[in-house]
Amino acid sequence: MRLPAPLSRQKNNVHKNDFGHVLVVAGSPAMLGAACLTSLSAMRAGAGLVTAAVPRGLNLTLQEKLSCVVMTCPLPQTRQMTFSLPAADILLRKMTRYNVVAIGPGLSLQPATLRFIRQMVAACPLPMVVDADALNALAGHTGLLSKAKGPRVLTPHAGEMARLAGLPASGEARFNRKIVLDLARQWNSVVLLKGPRTLVVSPQGDVYVNTTGNPGMATAGSGDVLTGVIAAFLAQGLSPFQAARWGAYAHGAAGDRAARQKGRCAMIASDIIDRLITGGFCGQ
Repeated sequence: MRLPAPLSRQKNNVHKNDFGHVLVVAGSPAMLGAACLTSLSAMRAGAGLVTAAVPRGLNLTLQEKLSCVVMTCPLPQTRQMTFSLPAADILLRKMTRYNVVAIGPGLSLQPATLRFIRQMVAACPLPMVVDADALNALAGHTGLLSKAKGPRVLTPHAGEMARLAGLPASGEARFNRKIVLDLARQWNSVVLLKGPRTLVVSPQGDVYVNTTGNPGMATAGSGDVLTGVIAAFLAQGLSPFQAARWGAYAHGAAGDRAARQKGRCAMIASDIIDRLITGGFCGQ
């Protein structure tokens, strides 16, 4: 598949700011790797700049774990070293510095952190990719999505989708194209339902079924990588639906390349990021 024009990098007279600045809001003491994976995948997928926002007590550790090409932003934290509610006010005052926000990987379910997430999802004026614990924070609060101040891309797996929709775990199998489309309209958000054939739908009725990917991608951190790729595509000018669609394709194509080189059992999430660099996301 040929890349859309905003991702092709054909112009010579360009600057890093031409390709957008992604803010990644992620991480907690037990899941700091999620912030690293999301940030690095956003860089590999073409974002000009990436800043990782983390609880301030984790900032030095993140800098040691993370590539030197990613900036960090330490923020107020709870006693458990997760994001506290005041962090939302600080970030919202800084939104003019960024183009896109990716929120959720590894944030934890601490009550203050859940309130922080809900405030960010409702009030942030920028396009936002909402994943993992940010999706869990919205369970029972999906009304915030229809009132959000910017476009939202939700990236649930079936279990997270069931929680968002208020269904029991046994309801996971009930999701089909019509149901997901109805929910996307209700939430006024692009929904990417992860699975063997990832489904992407928009509130306007656009539908895409992804055909790339393999079972080796069922590994810790794979979803964090996808979040970073979609955020990077948004930052480079794609619409929310197109960013999600191309993100799913890119992620799966890189995973297929990783599976051929590493084997499905041996591949890990960082292998997917590495295969973005060799053309796994641009159909080469």
